[in-house]
Amino acid sequence: MGRVRAVIEGQPLPASARDPGSWRNIAAGPVVALVTVAGALVATHKAHVTFSDPDHVGARRLALVCVLVAVLVVLDIVVRAARRSQRIRPTLDALRGVQRERWTWRQGLAVASALVGFYVTYVAYRNIKSVLPLLRPGDLFDRELADADRLLFFGSDPAQLLHALLGTQISTPILSTVYVAFVFILPAMLAIALVFSPDLRGGLFYATALSVNWGIGAISYLLIPARGPIYYVPGDFAGLPSSHASYLQGLLLDQRREFLADPTAPGAAQNIAAFASLHCSMLLTAAIAAHMLGVGSRLKIGLWVLAGVSAIATVHLGWHYVVDDLAAVLIAVAALCIAKLLTGFRRRPREPTPG
Repeated sequence: MGRVRAVIEGQPLPASARDPGSWRNIAAGPVVALVTVAGALVATHKAHVTFSDPDHVGARRLALVCVLVAVLVVLDIVVRAARRSQRIRPTLDALRGVQRERWTWRQGLAVASALVGFYVTYVAYRNIKSVLPLLRPGDLFDRELADADRLLFFGSDPAQLLHALLGTQISTPILSTVYVAFVFILPAMLAIALVFSPDLRGGLFYATALSVNWGIGAISYLLIPARGPIYYVPGDFAGLPSSHASYLQGLLLDQRREFLADPTAPGAAQNIAAFASLHCSMLLTAAIAAHMLGVGSRLKIGLWVLAGVSAIATVHLGWHYVVDDLAAVLIAVAALCIAKLLTGFRRRPREPTPG
């Protein structure tokens, strides 16, 4: 608890507390990015499509998360310096002291490499996902996945069971909001882990695990291409009220049709794929990593609740089959194992409590 108390109170930390460790930790994210980009280049070449960042989504998200990280870094320095100074307006010496401890050029490089690696991997993943219909034309496993779901639920459809159990008028907008919020929650969790983690190596390990999710997810799409229940049996979800999710589902379907009509059109891309659920795998990765990193119990509980509600949302809204969410468990565990292998991360033992 000694290190935790020092972090909370803004006291000086041991020199190793925010040390990113060896260059292995810093290079792990970029290595994952390079491997995923290589796979994306092969995939787009075989599909006769140019590798790109459609609508500059990856670049925009990277820019936004960099701004968020910069704001959090300033906040981190100011708050810790204020606590150390025991005054609202921290002294210049306190500001410099915190900055030297937590944000050396090497620590900044480590955080930057993790962010760039994550979003380069994301862009590569999107390219692979986009050309799936061209690499495996006509190959869809929606029927098999739907049959597997019914087998798991003794002949019943899990989405219809959820609709009957939870209703649709109130549950749909709530679950839709949780599902769509993932786009904002994921980069926020990444930024917070990299900025506020007492042990920066843990933040780098977590960022690497998230990046690995993209690569494994792309492989799962290639192995078992599917569109998802909302596109396979749209009538089962026709009774759901309009929501952010239903708008997005319609938009993605239009984009898929436009892409298939002319895959080489500027900005053309499609983003429909069901097996496996990366929404679930990413959130499960965060929840399991929280235990590995030794974070507080409230945060761990919150992450597990978020992962559980998101899993329910994927099935209720028709994004995924239940087996997609089950496969997400395997992806999360595999991603964490690979990230641990790449970074060599081991949680530092707790320091004994003084006195």
